[in-house]
Amino acid sequence: MKRVFVIHGWGGFPEEGWFPWMKKELESRGFEAQVPAMPDTDEPKIEEWVPFLKKLVGAPDEDTYLVGHSIGAQTVLRYLAGLDQGQIGGTVLVAGWLEKLESLYEEEEIEIAKPWLETPIDFDNIKKRTKNIVAIFSDDDEFVPLYNVDKFKEKLGAKTIVEHAKGHINGEAGIKEIPIALEELLKIAE
Repeated sequence: MKRVFVIHGWGGFPEEGWFPWMKKELESRGFEAQVPAMPDTDEPKIEEWVPFLKKLVGAPDEDTYLVGHSIGAQTVLRYLAGLDQGQIGGTVLVAGWLEKLESLYEEEEIEIAKPWLETPIDFDNIKKRTKNIVAIFSDDDEFVPLYNVDKFKEKLGAKTIVEHAKGHINGEAGIKEIPIALEELLKIAE
């Protein structure tokens, strides 16, 4: 059975925004879909989130698919970078980032984001672990500058898509469905 793990972002939760819709759509198509509550969501840490995802996935295979939103996309990438064998079917990364975040003004937010921005990622290993990477952005995302689009192409060979006026593509932006993410995941999983 094809399995999909949808990883929410910083401050997110399984019932937020488009996550319930995505889970329902995938299950109606015969996928096993999970949207786990990530640990300590208000202060996400690499050393907690990546092992949590690794344990959740268990043995990855070609029928394993990962969807990540924002810091959840970072978590997916870091999980893939740390695999020493095997491949997954693919990943869809929504409002993901590799470099500089905007709109972080409080010292506490900057300190939380810093390790995610400064700890290197093994992009070559990620490309060994999946051949299918799609990255979706919004042209008015207040946190993710659009130059990340080129970074995802350059470093990961990702297919990139820029949506119009969807903010950070989350519940706060009023996004309850993200059809392009579902469509791209279904293409990968064919």
